Amino acid sequence: MAIGMLGNRLPLDRPLVVFDTETTGTNPRLDRIIEIACVKVHPDGRQEEWVRRFDPGTRIPAGSTAVHHITDRDVASLPRFSASAAELARFLEGCDLAGYNMTGFDLPVLRNEFHRAGIPFDVTNRRLVDGQRIFFAREPRNLSAAARFYCEAEHDGAHGALADALMTLRVIAGQLDRYSDLPRTVPELHDLFCAGIDQDMDPEGRIRLVNGEPTINFGRHRGRSLNALSREEPGVLRWILKGDFSRFVKEIVAKFVPKEEREAGKPPPAGEAPRPATGSLFPLEAEDRDPSRSVP
Repeated sequence: MAIGMLGNRLPLDRPLVVFDTETTGTNPRLDRIIEIACVKVHPDGRQEEWVRRFDPGTRIPAGSTAVHHITDRDVASLPRFSASAAELARFLEGCDLAGYNMTGFDLPVLRNEFHRAGIPFDVTNRRLVDGQRIFFAREPRNLSAAARFYCEAEHDGAHGALADALMTLRVIAGQLDRYSDLPRTVPELHDLFCAGIDQDMDPEGRIRLVNGEPTINFGRHRGRSLNALSREEPGVLRWILKGDFSRFVKEIVAKFVPKEEREAGKPPPAGEAPRPATGSLFPLEAEDRDPSRSVP
């Protein structure tokens, strides 16, 4: 059934690869691919598939596992992405690319993985088809669209703060009318749609309260409490304090620097590497590194 699915709907002059990734998180620059699936559609309708799973080299956060159901145990004995990077690049050679939110996430995360593996992957001569961009362009998901869908009303005052707030109130009322299974209390709506957001300790959500413990919410150490890092790897905290993070984050982290260092008021020893020996804490691509902030 899949062969020739595009048919005359979208004639191809070269292969089109539709792909999707499952990753350790939602940051395309920092997170790693756990699984990638590619479906190559040839101009004559033939179809090929290329599917692999990888050990990302870091823990898979519970929140990510809840989405894709891939656990640390599932990938523990698998190779890293770099072991298959050259093979995948050959599979994608000469192909256009397609996906859903591909331009916003899957393609950037894939390019970063190829970069880490040292495999050239140029997209400048590839045509891109993103199903999400088509969807959002043809079926807008803004407040004006919500007003038409839930309230059968035109939102003439779009982007005026009061007009937007009043229309949002109407939209929420319309949602409650339309969906009989929606919770009917604010706490239940919060738990269903916004759980965890209120636990962010800084505006960017870098530090989050987990079971009452301030906890790293990004990068390789996502899920580790600041208390644990203070005891086990205080260099990580010093790396954050010297890095490009907001004042909010640094004020929180500074409280967990070991007491003797706070009392001494001294910077960390010049020769001490504040990141784990196994690799960088929050990997940056070569073009993103600032030598004044890098550590040996």
